[in-house]
Amino acid sequence: MTTTSTLRLGCVADDFTGATDVTSLLARSGVPVTLRLGTPEAETPASSSIEVIALKCRNLPPRQAVDEVLAAADWLLGAGAEKLYWKYCSTFDSTAKGNIGPVAEALAERQDSRWVIYCPAFPENGRTCYFGNLFVNGQPLDESPMRDHPLTPMRDADLTRLLRPQVDGEVGLLDIETLRESGDAVSSRLDELAARNVRHVIADAIDGNDLTTLSDMLGREMLLTGGSALAAELPRHLFADDPSMGDARERIPETGRHTLLLSGSCSAMTRRQVAAYQAHGPSYRLEPMALAEGDEALDAARQWLDDHYDACPLIYASADPESVARAQAVLGGERAGTLVEAALAALADHAYRRGIRRFVVAGGESSGAVAQTLGVSQLRVAREIAPGVPWTFAERDGEALALTFKSGNFGDENFFAKALETLS
Repeated sequence: MTTTSTLRLGCVADDFTGATDVTSLLARSGVPVTLRLGTPEAETPASSSIEVIALKCRNLPPRQAVDEVLAAADWLLGAGAEKLYWKYCSTFDSTAKGNIGPVAEALAERQDSRWVIYCPAFPENGRTCYFGNLFVNGQPLDESPMRDHPLTPMRDADLTRLLRPQVDGEVGLLDIETLRESGDAVSSRLDELAARNVRHVIADAIDGNDLTTLSDMLGREMLLTGGSALAAELPRHLFADDPSMGDARERIPETGRHTLLLSGSCSAMTRRQVAAYQAHGPSYRLEPMALAEGDEALDAARQWLDDHYDACPLIYASADPESVARAQAVLGGERAGTLVEAALAALADHAYRRGIRRFVVAGGESSGAVAQTLGVSQLRVAREIAPGVPWTFAERDGEALALTFKSGNFGDENFFAKALETLS
């Protein structure tokens, strides 16, 4: 494969919001980054020194997720990537049968990596790992709002215990005390783990310095995996011989003033963001039960959108855990989610046909559905709205599209208003 750029770092992300998150943090380095939605055709050349591929595989069965990630990894390696990074959610969204471990194991085999390091910590957004336990804003994962996630409820904060059923190899811990002691202490700990046939290592991190220490291990035979914060440390190693390249974020093109806000996330933070926007902006709620009954509910939402076209309308399906549970009890979890994703995608398509060129989408599955409907396959990163949440830009039919894909838990209560202000 012929490339137009020297590709050094290839990253595969398990959903679209996670991909924009890691792309945004990588762009802080000043190194050009390309974000691709889905695996490119085999002969497509790399266009940046860092390539990120967004997949929609977080909730797929492990075997299917492995196949999709390996296809993306093969494209990245074929394009010349020196290192791969497997990016998943900073809340380690998974289950005993989840696919974080199987994918990491398959990537390690593909790269012949001796070790697999797992570190979802993102201290800037309140995600920390301490003696193998994941905390969200100071709360153990299984006591945080993530315990009620509609698709991946998290009922265990101990990542070593959570990962163990997912992999064939043994699982161990690189604890915070060892990590902060010295490089020799880390080497000794890894030797100790090796003697116990441990291949998969959960790594602690509670601040940026810990992530820097972990990234310094890049030269070893290791596959690094985790959240976007650890990935953001890698450019300083891989591009140490390059001069500063300045800010890699793109300038914002003209996209008009009309914006559609869409939310399929049911996270506690997104529900607060929806409530905050409702205080001053028009909003419309989608009900999965109504969507299941026929086309009338979607037609009514389209009409409402037409009536509020000029007012930056918000259409949302975000709901509290009790409401989500009631809908899932009747429709089933998969169908309830699919109905919402399809409706939000159809509304995005309707908005595009009406002339809207700016879209803000909350929720990974919803973002993937909207991006696919809009026919977007490659994005450029512009300024951040919040840590890990940038505006991105693409082209369709010769026109610029502005898109923000937000992970449900990211941003503060005024996120939607800030997203609009960023483009004003």
